[in-house]
Amino acid sequence: MKIATPYYLIDEKKMLRNLEIIQKVRQLSGAKSVLALKCFSTWSVFDLMQEYMDGTTSSSLFEARLGFEKFGKETHAYCVGYSEEDILAVTQFADKIIFNSVSQLDTYYDAAKKAKLGLRVNPGISHSHFDLADPARKNSRLGVVDKDELKKQISRLSGLMFHYNCENDDFDAFSQQLDAIGDNYGDMLKQLEWVSLGGGLYFTKEGYPVEKFSQKLADFAAKFNVQVYLEPGESAITGCAELVTSVVDVVHNEMDIAIVDASVEGHMLDLLIYRLSAKIEESDMGNHKYMIAGRSCLAGDVFGTYHFKEKLKIGSEIRFADTAGYTMVKKNWFNGLQMPSIAVRRLDGKVEVIRKFTYTDFINSLS
Repeated sequence: MKIATPYYLIDEKKMLRNLEIIQKVRQLSGAKSVLALKCFSTWSVFDLMQEYMDGTTSSSLFEARLGFEKFGKETHAYCVGYSEEDILAVTQFADKIIFNSVSQLDTYYDAAKKAKLGLRVNPGISHSHFDLADPARKNSRLGVVDKDELKKQISRLSGLMFHYNCENDDFDAFSQQLDAIGDNYGDMLKQLEWVSLGGGLYFTKEGYPVEKFSQKLADFAAKFNVQVYLEPGESAITGCAELVTSVVDVVHNEMDIAIVDASVEGHMLDLLIYRLSAKIEESDMGNHKYMIAGRSCLAGDVFGTYHFKEKLKIGSEIRFADTAGYTMVKKNWFNGLQMPSIAVRRLDGKVEVIRKFTYTDFINSLS
């Protein structure tokens, strides 16, 4: 099936590998997993994901509503800063409402108390490769720091949320962190029903010690008599999608530069934010070196530099790998460029084009 580029292609078989590991962790540890919608909200594959996961967690009212309406099961609502309007809406469907601060809990407690309430904690430890994404960075606004103040709130809470990791694929580091949380907050956890350990734990990575990870979670849950939640985002969808593009021009400025019909700024924004290169699985040490660039007017709209076996020409197809997490949720209409379609290769191998974007979508995104 020939699909006009650019388009995102999600492969359910590749996603299934991650989901089966998530299910294995649930079975071995008793920990539940809720999908972090801030990473991936493409609801056309939720029917598959909900077979292996326990619900969704959110960062805003709209995400929480999406999880409730399109995923079902448990709906966890978190936001760095709720408005009164947000709270009144989210209480209509959220199972758990997690506040970022004691002041927000104080302000909205009466309106939200029919749900199970939680507070986000900043434990002062974290694992992140980027200061930009470090939840415990200096002067972080994310979560409650003062343990004495936190203790005063326990009677109003049913759980705590610790989101302190970003792309942590190191089991030993995770284990040490979890021990520290138990040592520092265990007396409070024993008075509660649940604890969320947040996302950013790359436990679906090839070679990760899933059994040891699961046992660590099970021991923690038993020690403090709490239901453990994980919030996988990228762990659920890593390696399952591509951004498929075509070369529209090849120019030369000290090196060959191939321009494709997509944009880093518009369609893979995280690469620009974190100054990373896109992955191309088929790129190897061929003799033909190209910088691959996007077609926006941004000078730094560059996917990366790669080697190819064959020369690139207008119409050559280039597939950027691992483009599910933090891509579709961040796509934008910069330069009014054609938005990539969304397609899914189902478990039976059939490719289904879920959505094509048009000029009408562009003008409706503005006013």
